Amino acid sequence: MKFSQMFIPTTKETPSDATLPSHQYLIRGGFVCQTGAGIYDYMPLGKIVLDKIRAVVKEEMDKSGANEVQFGFVTPLSLWEQSGRATTMGSELLRFKDRKNADFVLSPTNEEAVVNMVKNRITSYKDLPINLYQIYTKFRDEARPRFGLMRGREFLMKDAYSFHSSAEDLKREFDLMEQTYKNVYTRLGLDFRVVDADSGAIGGSGSKEFMVLADSGEDTIVVCPDCEYGANIEAATRAKRVVPNWQETTNTPISQEKVLTEGMKTIEEVSNFLSTSQAQSIKAVMKKAVYEENTEIVVFFVRGNDELEETKACNAVNALELVDASEEEIKEAGLVAGYCGPFGLPENINFVVDEEIKDEVGLVCGANEENYHFTGTDLSSLKDVKYFDLVAVQEGDTCSCCGGKLQYTKGIEAGHIFQLGSKYSEAMEATFLDENGKAKPFEMGCYGIGVSRLVAAVIEQNHDDKGAIWTKETAPFLVDVIVSNAKKDEELEAGLKIYEDLKALGVETIIDDRKKERFGFKMSDFELIGFPYAVVVGKKLKDGFVEIIDRKTLEKEEVEVARVSQVLFEKIK
Repeated sequence: MKFSQMFIPTTKETPSDATLPSHQYLIRGGFVCQTGAGIYDYMPLGKIVLDKIRAVVKEEMDKSGANEVQFGFVTPLSLWEQSGRATTMGSELLRFKDRKNADFVLSPTNEEAVVNMVKNRITSYKDLPINLYQIYTKFRDEARPRFGLMRGREFLMKDAYSFHSSAEDLKREFDLMEQTYKNVYTRLGLDFRVVDADSGAIGGSGSKEFMVLADSGEDTIVVCPDCEYGANIEAATRAKRVVPNWQETTNTPISQEKVLTEGMKTIEEVSNFLSTSQAQSIKAVMKKAVYEENTEIVVFFVRGNDELEETKACNAVNALELVDASEEEIKEAGLVAGYCGPFGLPENINFVVDEEIKDEVGLVCGANEENYHFTGTDLSSLKDVKYFDLVAVQEGDTCSCCGGKLQYTKGIEAGHIFQLGSKYSEAMEATFLDENGKAKPFEMGCYGIGVSRLVAAVIEQNHDDKGAIWTKETAPFLVDVIVSNAKKDEELEAGLKIYEDLKALGVETIIDDRKKERFGFKMSDFELIGFPYAVVVGKKLKDGFVEIIDRKTLEKEEVEVARVSQVLFEKIK
């Protein structure tokens, strides 16, 4: 391809709302343009990159034995009502009515559609397993679309769905998809980590995320440098902390006593007053849980020096979301802010205790009475208590796999795989006949890759202050032949010869043959767009040499004109 024949509208201006490098360089490099909030059009270079990533995903999915299909972008709302997700998906599900007043949605994901496709068409265990996938447009009505392609409303996604006769076979396919995804990201040249994750609105018994490591990532990942453990902080676990109780450290007999702590509402204030560590106390976090039909105040109890992880807490009470409760709402529920504890709560209050402090003795907690706390408590005396992992893992906590010290890093979610079980097949009455002729719901898996998000993720991991640096598998062109002065016939002819030679070798090449642009402008475009290599045909041509520039390092190498195509071919292959 020739620059002079291609639509590549580069610009020096950075959009005012573009904070991430990928957002800035994709706009400035002429890859995409914005048409609405969270909606982007792909220009020629962007479409090439998108198609390259799509091709890698398709090749690896086909190798795995999955079958490609395509669902409608528009789905009847009735399917979502059948599964129960019409409500739980919330306002991200964009609904509309057609001219006949029928209800539809723009598909954000396709569990319902695939169950509808398979239902009554696969009726026997003999036809299982099957894995169906598509690479197609999705729409989620994000409240705050931002960061360009990283969090848009409309996006290209690969979503796959597998059907099985047993949980064991589902696990086999889940492991196969994990390896397939690893193959995809490795081919794309990305540094990534597979982490345990929360299943969110998709549901199911277990899930893993594929995180492209980048400082700009929205997700906090907990990793162990000494083993392969990794998890999104929403699902991260740690080895149980061992904290001596107050009575052990002060040689005091354990017995529950109510002590006056007038005006002391914080863990720090109470701990200082009683000369205890914050870890020897119980923190109460009061939230308002939102459900389909109602809301209620719930209380979560964690160790005093821990923080509540809200996604875990939300899952613990099966709420749609948790929001902060006002002082008035807390008071109306019969709770005493600053003095709340698990002993003596009003009977109608739903509460959850972190599993790490199950049956602990000697901890300090609120007495559910203004200005009073309990010391010497015994949690084993509580009845009908719900225990759940509620805490946010902190840096320095101990890895439960190997005993190493856990660390935080940042990542961009680029893929997510789920073991759904029979959640959707049961809800939509999709069954098959097993070996004994008995009707059973399908065991299902779900596997997603954000194809358009990967366009941005590659840049987030590969850029400098001049522009993007594409990996070889994702670059729109591998070589940019820059003719320093295209008005000079000898330079243009030499550039065209190199261009043709590289194409003959199968190297994707573009030639910057623009006659109106100066050399400095062409170099800036090369650096901004991020082609892996450039060949500069200029003043050294008279001596029989051209210059090869490595975009990643910006190192320059003089090469004889007769050898340049072969030298580049060796670098690229």
